[in-house]
Amino acid sequence: NQLLIQKARSLIELKKNSVKLGMNESAFKKKLLGFLHKSPTPFHVVSYIAETLQQQDFAELKEVEKWDIEPGKYFVRRNDSSIIAFQLGKRPIEETGLRMVGAHTDSPGLKLKPLPMIRRKGLFQLGVEVYGGALLNPWFDRDLSIAGRITKTKKNGKIESIIIDAKEPLAFIPSLAIHLDREANKNRSVNAETDIVPIISADHHFPELDDFFSANLKKGETLLNTDLFFYDTNQARLVGAKNEFLAAARLDNQLSCFCAISALLEAEPSNSCLVVLNDHEEVGSASHVGADGSFLLDFLNRIAEQPERRLRTVAHSLLVSTDNAHAVHPNYPEKHEKNHGPIINKGIAIKHNANQRYATNSETAGYFKRLCMKNEIPLQEFVNRGDMACGSTIGPITASKIGVRTLDLGVPTFGMHSIRELAGIHDIFNLGRGLKEFFNDAGFGGEFS
Repeated sequence: NQLLIQKARSLIELKKNSVKLGMNESAFKKKLLGFLHKSPTPFHVVSYIAETLQQQDFAELKEVEKWDIEPGKYFVRRNDSSIIAFQLGKRPIEETGLRMVGAHTDSPGLKLKPLPMIRRKGLFQLGVEVYGGALLNPWFDRDLSIAGRITKTKKNGKIESIIIDAKEPLAFIPSLAIHLDREANKNRSVNAETDIVPIISADHHFPELDDFFSANLKKGETLLNTDLFFYDTNQARLVGAKNEFLAAARLDNQLSCFCAISALLEAEPSNSCLVVLNDHEEVGSASHVGADGSFLLDFLNRIAEQPERRLRTVAHSLLVSTDNAHAVHPNYPEKHEKNHGPIINKGIAIKHNANQRYATNSETAGYFKRLCMKNEIPLQEFVNRGDMACGSTIGPITASKIGVRTLDLGVPTFGMHSIRELAGIHDIFNLGRGLKEFFNDAGFGGEFS
């Protein structure tokens, strides 16, 4: 009886939450799973989002063209791996500010080298570089495919870049058998140069790299270079006795990208809102498409050409930087600060750090806390142990780049930077709710005057 009562209460709560988000939880989960399945690389994330925005009447702007912006809905891409989506209301943005949400499109993984072909012991392998702070051991014994962007010359001599996804399992990185390494369960380390080399086939099948990608090359075309990543073909799935968890690759930080865009699509047309999704966060953000680059600043300079107008706009604005947080692992509770360890499926985590690895302060946290309390959205607090190094996000980088007040928060997650991560589906749903309420908060602006 108690279990039935508890289940009934959970269903009532979820129904209440789904009404506030604007879609029921079932539809939300279905769309999230579809997004994750179709987004093996940052290029695919941006392509999927751009297509979604176009279906919702967002107009695409090109950086090489002159912009003539009226109130309405727009997006702009850079490098096919970063995107800014925004809507402008009728009121001047220097008076209203921008409600901004940021996230990143990239995830740690294995990137194909420019000259990757390796022939060894009758096998054809492809050399890779480790991208970002990947947890390497889980990459062994997985069915891997490859996706990303290739650049080629067309038959007429022009250069073209296209996004590709092999989809089918093509590669495998086998573990060394326990019989050949009896200490494997105690002391095995992974050498990023020699141990993580995917096996593709017997070497006589692919004498040249062009042959491997022949399905993506038409007659007369030549492969020039690649931005390609291996990925696990195991699809995103709901797991757990009550399907309360989401297991998938690249949850850090694709789930935040999905929640941010979903919330933007439900923003009131009269509010000026923006979502910025940057590539290269996992490698420091220092690129022309990263948060430490000029993408967002260039955008602000174009929609507010006068410095005075841009500075006033930023002074009225708030950035919510969304990136995953570390949930308390039940097998390693000592790895967490005892008063600030987020519990999975117990709410979004506000992230704090005294040394500005997160950009949260009392003002930005206080605003978002009040907003969530008003809308019955559960929140938690995260602080890293003082004797452990703290990660960071695009939050502090963007805050220092454009001078905007910033809040860092995220969904508690297990296995961060593994080939497969785990998060609570209710936390993800609540992140979507929280961002939607932020975009639609009637009282926004008064705290940041």
